[in-house]
Amino acid sequence: MTAPRGMAASAEPAIDARAFDLLAATIAVVLVAHAPHLPVWLAAALAAMLGIRWWQRRRRPGRASPWLKLPLIALLAGAVVFSYGTIFGREPGSALAVGLLVLKLLETEASRDARVGIGFGCFALMAALLFGQGLLATILVMLGLLPALAALRALEPAHAPASLPRTLLPGLGLLAAALPLAILAFLLVPRLSTPLWGAPNTGEARTGLGDTMSPGEFSELLVDDSPALRVNFDGAPPPAASRYFRAYVMWDYDGRRWRRGETRQAPAPLVAADAVGYQVAMESAATRVLPALDVPLEAPSQARLSADREIFRRAGSGQDALTYRLRSALHYRLQPDLPDPVRQRGLRLPQGFNPRAIALAVQWRQRYGNDDRAIVQAALALFHDGGFRYTLAPVPLGRDAMDDFLFDTREGFCEHYASAFAVLMRAAGIPARVVTGYQGGYWNRTGSYLLVRNSDAHAWGEVWLSGSGWVRIDPTAAVRPERVSLGAAAAAGNQLGWYRGGWLRDLRNRWDIVNRWWNQGVIGFDALRQRGLLTPFGVRRTDSATLGALLAAACGLFAGIGLLWALRRRQARDPVLAAMRMLERKLAGRGIVRRPSEGPQHYFSRAARALPQQRGELERLMRRYLDLRYAHAEPPPELARAFQRAARDFRPRRVVK
Repeated sequence: MTAPRGMAASAEPAIDARAFDLLAATIAVVLVAHAPHLPVWLAAALAAMLGIRWWQRRRRPGRASPWLKLPLIALLAGAVVFSYGTIFGREPGSALAVGLLVLKLLETEASRDARVGIGFGCFALMAALLFGQGLLATILVMLGLLPALAALRALEPAHAPASLPRTLLPGLGLLAAALPLAILAFLLVPRLSTPLWGAPNTGEARTGLGDTMSPGEFSELLVDDSPALRVNFDGAPPPAASRYFRAYVMWDYDGRRWRRGETRQAPAPLVAADAVGYQVAMESAATRVLPALDVPLEAPSQARLSADREIFRRAGSGQDALTYRLRSALHYRLQPDLPDPVRQRGLRLPQGFNPRAIALAVQWRQRYGNDDRAIVQAALALFHDGGFRYTLAPVPLGRDAMDDFLFDTREGFCEHYASAFAVLMRAAGIPARVVTGYQGGYWNRTGSYLLVRNSDAHAWGEVWLSGSGWVRIDPTAAVRPERVSLGAAAAAGNQLGWYRGGWLRDLRNRWDIVNRWWNQGVIGFDALRQRGLLTPFGVRRTDSATLGALLAAACGLFAGIGLLWALRRRQARDPVLAAMRMLERKLAGRGIVRRPSEGPQHYFSRAARALPQQRGELERLMRRYLDLRYAHAEPPPELARAFQRAARDFRPRRVVK
């Protein structure tokens, strides 16, 4: 015998359409779970390939030709290398795995291929948790197991066809039954103080802030709605105009880019009029900087305070999300006396850049003399009245970037305004620097915390004024006051897309309390919290031996419950026999009574002669009963339930005499 064209010769029969559809659905869920971190064109190409293969298989079953698969594999590897520069690492490895899973569907025809695809699909589905372990991501992965479990059941030889909800229901029951044991394992399996392995880092900070800044670099960060900080205040939250979180202080300017520059001096002197206590929970700590409400009084443990009141984590303090407590001053005088070297650093400008901006600043100095505050107000008036526009898509700037911005384009966002303001101040003889961090946030009344998103990233200026020290000046507020009073989303208007709509933004911010609970209760459940698990029961410190004993006891309890349930179910009434007794009662009502020594086949044959109009239905019932009773050591549950439904639906008609 020869195999049909497109199929390899195999004694194993081809899987049916339902099993293939469930396998395709499993791969589709995997693709959806990984789509947010795949290149858009690659995700679209894989989705199209998945759809074409599903459509082709519905029309004509058969494996794809090896002459098609080999070039596609090479093309996939080339696409991954083209996008990422390598096939190693978290992102390229996941892209390659998802692509290979889709290509596996091209050769899936037999049960063995389908089982390999299901196993590989479950692995790739779990790999999506390397990119995010939030509540929605976890639920997606959990629900993604349903089509995989249903596909495995559909591959069983005795599986009876059923509707899609009935096909998925057993898998949902299995997940529900496994949930208590999973919770116990989560709580009691001893945790390591450090991870067993680490996922390769992309090199990008989740906070999105760096120790350099160039006008225009915040554009991608300002559309990132992921949470950056969650802040709990000891009392009432500060007003919106005071919600500035300092991260980096930029001193050195080369005509295009601002840089922080490292100094080993002691923290600048600070005269604080008041202080507010608060706790910050960082969503991720991929950077060393710890944002602090402007300005911090001291650094937390495992951190240090820089000369400019920045807070940096000490080396070797880990890279996981963390929580720290701080105290900050809202009204203060920072460095009232400015040393001459620091003053010279705050006035330094590169030679040969931005001549028009420098000329304008010189004019202000000539007009206002030694009144530095009047010069600051002149700059703010320029931004307010000079036709400037706040936009997240500004025109690119040339070599003399600040001249182009101030006199030609007159459009940009916080980086542009802070940078131009600092250049104007330095050119006018006023020490100035740029500060980056976060501004604003959403006050969640339900959870009593301030949610600061990556899109709240901001840049502002600081100038040194005699008698006041370093003073925060936010030139963006002169152009768009809503940026400070209402937040980044309000300032951007309609530039950030439909998801920036008022009702949707409010719903997203309210939902964050669920994410916060998940982060604190699940993701943040570390070895330290596990050791204090039994504190409410009087056990101060739970060691690994105690956890292991509790886990063994819990597993034994679950095993005992499962055994009792299985024994009770085995001793329950035979469903096939009960359905047969139902049929006998229905036929007896029409005068067809089964004799004591009469076998089932003879009985059904006699009933078919008495009910010729229902002969076909009775013969099907007979074949089902004989198959369930004599062809299996134990009737498959699906087939037994199908026979029960058929017996229940059978309605005998009048007996023909």
